[in-house]
Amino acid sequence: ISGITRIAGFIGSKQIKRTIRRIHHMSRNGILLRWMFLTAGWLITPFLGDPAGGQIWMPAPKREERATCVRDPACLPHARLPAIGPPVTIATPPENVPKKYMALDEAIRVALDHSEVVRVLAGVQAVASGSTIYDPPIAGTAIEEQKGRFDPSVGADNLFNRDEKPNESYIYDPALPDDPTPIGVKIAGPRKDTYNLDLGLSKTTITGGSAQFGVRTNPTRFQPGQYPLNPRTDSSLELSFTQPLLQGGRIGPNLAPIVIARIDTERSYFRFKESMQQMVRGVIDAYWSLVYARVDRWARQQQVEQAERAYKETEAKFRAELVDIGDVAQTQLALANFRANLVLAESNVLAQEAALRNILGLPPSHQFELVPDSPPSAEELPIDWQRIVALAEERRPDLIELKLILEADQQLLLQANNRALPQVDAVAIYRWNGLEGYAPIPGSSISSGFGASTDWTLGVTFSVPLGLREARAGLRRQELVIARDRANLDQGLHSAVHILAENVRNLAYLYAQYNALTNARKAARKNLDIQVAEYRARRVIFLNVLQAITAWGDAVSAEARALTLYNTELANLERETGTILETHGITFVEERYGSIGPLGRLAQRPCYPHSIRPCPNAKRYPRTEKPAEESFDLSTPAGRRIEPAPERLPPPVLDTVPSEPGS
Repeated sequence: ISGITRIAGFIGSKQIKRTIRRIHHMSRNGILLRWMFLTAGWLITPFLGDPAGGQIWMPAPKREERATCVRDPACLPHARLPAIGPPVTIATPPENVPKKYMALDEAIRVALDHSEVVRVLAGVQAVASGSTIYDPPIAGTAIEEQKGRFDPSVGADNLFNRDEKPNESYIYDPALPDDPTPIGVKIAGPRKDTYNLDLGLSKTTITGGSAQFGVRTNPTRFQPGQYPLNPRTDSSLELSFTQPLLQGGRIGPNLAPIVIARIDTERSYFRFKESMQQMVRGVIDAYWSLVYARVDRWARQQQVEQAERAYKETEAKFRAELVDIGDVAQTQLALANFRANLVLAESNVLAQEAALRNILGLPPSHQFELVPDSPPSAEELPIDWQRIVALAEERRPDLIELKLILEADQQLLLQANNRALPQVDAVAIYRWNGLEGYAPIPGSSISSGFGASTDWTLGVTFSVPLGLREARAGLRRQELVIARDRANLDQGLHSAVHILAENVRNLAYLYAQYNALTNARKAARKNLDIQVAEYRARRVIFLNVLQAITAWGDAVSAEARALTLYNTELANLERETGTILETHGITFVEERYGSIGPLGRLAQRPCYPHSIRPCPNAKRYPRTEKPAEESFDLSTPAGRRIEPAPERLPPPVLDTVPSEPGS
């Protein structure tokens, strides 16, 4: 009742208040009306203001917002939580976990299979690039929006109107027609009932013209009184066409918004392609980093084993009084340091495997252990400088986007030139008018003949701002924008060439370093064997043996690091030339999204984007079904090799045409 009373107070009628109170007391206990009044008051109160400060999540237009309304986060919809276990750590190593051998080709395909949101590698973390597979089709909808300008438009207005305005007039005595004295006043007025129907069809042409077809009918009925036609119907049929001659009268400026929308769609596609290139490059980087981490862990394990063996021998010699306590302490310290390095190496293996899982879209829990089995390439890639520069200029997505921006600038220049022209329009209108109705004589219908009353208009309209200051300033601005974007394109190519030069230098440096570290690893192995033999012959101190163990383990790790970095740099070169997807046989297939369109609600809606799954990419990296680290010379200092090294891969060849394309 308070809510309804507030409404009555808002209206300002005391009679309404008294009537509501009487009805309330007359009802049985007021239950029904009380419920109705409370419901109405609850619905209306937020729009009149809520002085009690009720916490109703509804807008109050008449009240100024001076506080931030924040809901409890627990009330928000919850995201779907994945059913995964805790991650593996050094303190909780996996037990009885099967090994899954994965080639680099398979790793790339798994990443593509989980690329609804594109991820890129950042250190040992894979983060969202901000690009998704939805971005290009979202941008593509702008094309249809711009095309909609040229769609025919139909409109119909149906209006029923009644016009009845009261007027005052004197009443005279009909028995005394000559007496001008009124005997009273009456209030009455004529009434007019009308029906208006306006039906129109319009179409904008690509030349900027506007064609219109319209039909109008207006039946009208009058009462009371005598009229020549009652009811009467006015009708007309009109054809008109307006064609701009200067501003807006050319095909290019009118189609420019569609062209710009297409260019923006292309830009979105190439931005998405750049994100995919970063993702593939990140998969390769994470893969080779895991290979290096596993080699480094093996080297640290060998150092620990050698140090443990040396510690046992030194302790036995100390008990036989062949060495002093200093050798035992020195061996114990070296063993502790080697074990600390092993913990770090094992942690690095877990971190690199987690990074690979992250960028592949796999959960962090260890349902299986990822074991890379594609050996890195140890062959030097011949560099054709002119070829890779030409590829970068043609294929780099960032340079392509700068070129597309220049194309869009040209379309904007067309529009700016168009706005700088005077407005001159040719106008043509032809109209057929008709009238029909009923005369006061009963049954008499009368109408005008077709074409008896016609209107026509033919002419030219002209308007132009004196000086065209605003339009010409916009034209000058667009010309400067084109000059700026050309400079940006030149700078982009300049930067790309320097990046390619850095890639070439890095490739030469890493391959030379790999060769040098290979020789260093062989020398370190030979030095370790000699130092162990010399120590056993008691010709050198034990410190020489510890230094030899350290140098050998570091050399094995450094050799693997140089070779994996060299293979990662090969992927960097492919990415910087814009061909990393093509060289891995990755192509894009467009999938239509069956939403509302020309077919209306009858269109089928597939489960986009999961109705088409990625198929296998080109087989570039062979599978060995053995850990990839076994491609290195991993033999223990005692002379026993773990496994024979498989044949390493030849270097990749940069090409723009995949030999076996996938999607």
